[in-house]
Amino acid sequence: MRLEEATTIAERVKGILSPYCEKVEIAGSIRRRRPIVHDIDMVLIEKPEAALILSSLIASMGRIVLNGHRIKRLWYGGKESSISIDIYIATPETWATLLLIRTGSKENNIRLASLAKRKGWQLKANGDGLFNRRGERVAGDTEQSIYEALGVPYQEPEER
Repeated sequence: MRLEEATTIAERVKGILSPYCEKVEIAGSIRRRRPIVHDIDMVLIEKPEAALILSSLIASMGRIVLNGHRIKRLWYGGKESSISIDIYIATPETWATLLLIRTGSKENNIRLASLAKRKGWQLKANGDGLFNRRGERVAGDTEQSIYEALGVPYQEPEER
């Protein structure tokens, strides 16, 4: 699907979900501004009082393929413009790392994880953050903090 069409769908879904979220952001290839989009990735922090409503709302938008606590995947749309949407449920502590990982690209994630590994550290794909060899969280409050801790310049999503 072309970027413009996927962005329109993602913005529509974001608008529906926003009243029930503390934060919601479009991630993945849309955030990286790739011309062709294969699926839509979103990261959100739900409002505690809205968790059940949000879950029902997501289910009403399409056919649920995966309905976990931290990820929900649905098939959105009809024959002409259907697309898979992955919705990642974050907490304030996991927000930035999850947004970084779910924005990608796969190659960028591998590069950052490899840099961490060379230091004896671990970049947790579940969003928990960047941890040193003693198991202490050294970064993850912002995307920039992870790049900085790994000793590399921050890259805007379009550069990833």
